[in-house]
Amino acid sequence: MAYSVEYIAAELQAELFGDGDLLIDSVAEPAAAGPRDLALALSPAYAAELAKGSAVAAVLWSGADWQALGLRAAIIAPRGRLAMARLTGLMDAGPDWPHEIHPSAVIHPDARIEADVSVGPFCVIGAGARIGKGSRIAAHVTIAAGATIGAGCEIHPGVRIGARVRIGDRVILQPNVVIGADGFSFVTATPSYAETARTHLGKGPVTVSDDPTWHRIHSLGGVAIGDDVEIGANSTVDAGTIRATRIGRGTKLDNLVQVGHNVVVGQDCLLCAQVGVAGSTVIGDRVVLGGKTGVADNLTIGSDVVTGGATIVLSNVPSGRVMMGYPATRMETHIDSYKALRRLPRLLRDRMPGKNTVSNDTPRD
Repeated sequence: MAYSVEYIAAELQAELFGDGDLLIDSVAEPAAAGPRDLALALSPAYAAELAKGSAVAAVLWSGADWQALGLRAAIIAPRGRLAMARLTGLMDAGPDWPHEIHPSAVIHPDARIEADVSVGPFCVIGAGARIGKGSRIAAHVTIAAGATIGAGCEIHPGVRIGARVRIGDRVILQPNVVIGADGFSFVTATPSYAETARTHLGKGPVTVSDDPTWHRIHSLGGVAIGDDVEIGANSTVDAGTIRATRIGRGTKLDNLVQVGHNVVVGQDCLLCAQVGVAGSTVIGDRVVLGGKTGVADNLTIGSDVVTGGATIVLSNVPSGRVMMGYPATRMETHIDSYKALRRLPRLLRDRMPGKNTVSNDTPRD
């Protein structure tokens, strides 16, 4: 669908310069943009790239001289990534799923399907499940008995939704998400060495139980997911043991994220790729966990915490902290420690003149 530049500028809540009647079919990088593309040049670094393409309209950075760049129209966006979010939302038609209930879908007679719901091929929907108005269920999705899905949701192919799962409105589950599998929770008849080692920090004797069998603690609590949550491909949220595992309104999970049983994640959080949160941890609002962050069990992370990539959190984190490293420390402390570590070979060499402190097989800077 074509949009005028004037209409796009209004949707982006940005300032328009030049010919607002130009029609735009799609969005492109500056060097690849054609006459019907809107080029995205969000910083001066892209100015030279514009000359390589044939765009006549672009989204530009504040203060850009759009006429000197040879354009006929420009949208000036002071906050480029916000403009990109609005622009891509405008141009994205969404998944092309038929608005129908496919004849191959297996839907229990007691399931409640509200108006304008589409269900793709080979789906299975259990007894008592409820799907809200306007939700779209793609192919090969399984929805267990009693699960609830709100209005306007997008459930992509291969998603598995377990029993006692409650999903709010406008939730997006990307392919192969699993919500509501059993939590990883086992216990032995007498305390195992893993239990006692944690208590005495590995200084006690190794004890072997007469019965080392791991007995499953079953998950009865389900999962509760708030409105406007998005969960990326191949991510999993385990069911709670007695109470529900909870994901707060507006929170976004990237691909390959694991949220353990009984975890509570607050509102408007971002959990980036390969984040793992162990059982019963509570995470506040607006928390951002960088990729590969690991969080131990039974911790509390306050609101507005940010962790760098590959951070390992082993203790409680107060609100507002920025953390890095293994174990996690304040970002400034981690950076100072890393700089000091890099200086150690030189310090030792300077303090011990004539002695080579670096082995022959150790790479040197």
